[in-house]
Order: sequence, then C-alpha cells, then structure tokens
Amino acid sequence: MTATGRGWRRTAAVAALALTAAGCGIRGTSVPVDAGGAPSRVSCRAPASETAPGASDGAQATVYLVCGSALAQVERAVPEAKGTGGADPRLRAARALLGELQRRPSSDEDKAGFNTAVPVDLKVAGPRAGDPSDALRLTVRPDDLPSFALAQLVCTYGASPALGRTHAAVLAGPGHDSAHRYDCSADVLANPDIAQNAGWGDPLSEEG
Repeated sequence: MTATGRGWRRTAAVAALALTAAGCGIRGTSVPVDAGGAPSRVSCRAPASETAPGASDGAQATVYLVCGSALAQVERAVPEAKGTGGADPRLRAARALLGELQRRPSSDEDKAGFNTAVPVDLKVAGPRAGDPSDALRLTVRPDDLPSFALAQLVCTYGASPALGRTHAAVLAGPGHDSAHRYDCSADVLANPDIAQNAGWGDPLSEEG
C-alpha cells in the first residue's frame, strides 16, 4: 500500500472516532466542571409555632434562624416580657427576642435544618444619652459579632411589631461608638455574610 493510501486511512479513522464521540454527546474540555454542592438533606421548612420552655402563654413572634447558608424565619410563642427593673416595653421585647435567638432550636427545628449563631452571653440594653430613641446597645460591637449572628438580630428586631417593624435595627456596642442602622434586606437574608456592610453609613444620633 502506498504512503498516500495509508495516510488516507488514518485520516478516515480519526474522522470516524470524532463522529462517534459527537454522537454520544461527548465534548472535550480542559476546564474542570463544577457540579455544585451535594443536594441538601434539610428542608428549611419551619415547623409549627414553638413555645419557649416553661412558658404557659406568649405572643407570636417571628425569629430568624440560620438554615444552610441563609436565614429563614420561624414563628415562636415568646413569653410575655414582665416589667422588671424599670425597663421600658421596647427593651423588654428586645431582650425576649434575644433570648429566643439564643435558645437552642427545638428537635423539630433541628430536623428541618435550623440553627443559631447568636452568642449565649450576649446582652442588650437601651439607648444612652445622645443615641436615637430606637437604638439598642449590645455588649459586643455589632461588627465584632459573627456575621450570621448580626443578621439574625437585625432581621428579628426588624420584623418585630413591638420594635416598630422597620426591617432594620439601630445598634451600637458597649463603648463610645455611635449607633448605626443595619438593614434587613433580601440580600442579607440570602447572604448573611454581608450583614456588617448593611450598617455602613453616617453614625446616628438623637438629632440625626
């Protein structure tokens, strides 16, 4: 067989292999394919309203918990905040909601994939002189909290009728920092890591 004949046969064989691969849907690539994460085994579906242990009654409250990489709301029966220590009703409500965020999820919430990032030793107080009237002072600077914990606080406080249902929270820490407004947006709910950025802006004061 001549060299020309052998070359033609090799060319035909290569072409046949290429057609076969195309027919099987094979497409060569040198770029790794990201198939995404494994399917989630949790539902992130809120169970029926939960009542805090030891509470005989209480008002319904929306609490935002961590589920997967986002926040999702659950309904809780929050114990009625009793008037103690001269705390105003708004501060009592803020403390009751903080307690719910610190409470370990129930077995049903846990099975659905809910968790919380809010530190159990975190406390909240009312505004200082010069703060806006709706400010809340935390025992940790807001931007020093885990981003998911800050997002939980902001969105839970922002959804509370007792706190004005503003879809935001005016927060400050224990030092002399000025209070800032942190917004609970759809972006924050979907990506709580940006919660700190939602508080950027000019400091707030009673006059501002």
